[in-house]
Amino acid sequence: MVKSVSGKRLRGKELAEAVSACAGFVFEDVALVEQAMTHASARGRSGLDYQRLEFLGDRVLGLAVAELLYELFPQAPEGELSVRLNTLVNAETLAEIADALRVSPLIHIGSDLRGAAARKQVNLRADVMEALIAVIFLEGGLDAARTFIRTNWGGRARAADAARRDPKTALQEWAHQVSGATPAYTIENREGPDHDPIFSVAVRVKGYEPAHGSGRSKREAEQTAATSMLEREGIWEKNEAGS
Repeated sequence: MVKSVSGKRLRGKELAEAVSACAGFVFEDVALVEQAMTHASARGRSGLDYQRLEFLGDRVLGLAVAELLYELFPQAPEGELSVRLNTLVNAETLAEIADALRVSPLIHIGSDLRGAAARKQVNLRADVMEALIAVIFLEGGLDAARTFIRTNWGGRARAADAARRDPKTALQEWAHQVSGATPAYTIENREGPDHDPIFSVAVRVKGYEPAHGSGRSKREAEQTAATSMLEREGIWEKNEAGS
C-alpha cells in the first residue's frame, strides 16, 4: 500500500487543505496539488507524479531567488551572487524548508522508498518543494510565487554566511562557472615533525593565477588556498567572518 511519509495518505481536498495550511497559500486545483505531492513510486492510475512540475518550479525558484539577491546585494560581483544562489537553491536548503513548513510528512511515496538512503530522501523533499512552487506559479502567477519564495527564503538570503561557507565547495562552483573546470590542488611543501606537520598547497583554476595556503593538514591547507583565491578574485570579501 502506498502511503504518505507520515503513514496516512491524504488525498483530494483533504490533502490540498493540509498543504495549503503548510504553505500559507490556498490551492484551488486539488488534482495539481496531489500531483505535486506524488513521487513516481506512488503513481496511481493517472500515471502522474511531480516531475514535470518540479522542472517548472526549479526555474521559477531560480529566477525569484536571483532577483532577490540582485536587490539585496547591489555591490556584490556576479561570482558572489552565483555562490549565494547555489546555496539557496540546493537540495539541502529546499529539504530544510520542506521540513520547516511540515510539508515532508504529506509526500506520497511508495513503500520501497521508506528505507531509502538519506541523500535520496533529501532530494525527494527538495523536488516536492519545487513542484509546489510550480503549482503556486500556475495558480497565482509570478507575483504569488515570488511572495512565497521571499517569505521562506528571504531570511536565508540575507544571512551573512550565505556566501561564506565551505571554501572548497564555493571555489568549485565558481570555477565551473568561469572556466568549466574543477580546481586543481597540489602539495608544494611539507615541513615540521610528523606529529605536527605544516602543509603548503597551491590551487589552480584555468585562466587564473594560482593561490596558496598552508595548514596543519592537507584539507586545512586546501581550504586556506581556496579562501585566498575567493578573496583575491572578489568572490568573498577579505577577512569576512566565516559561518
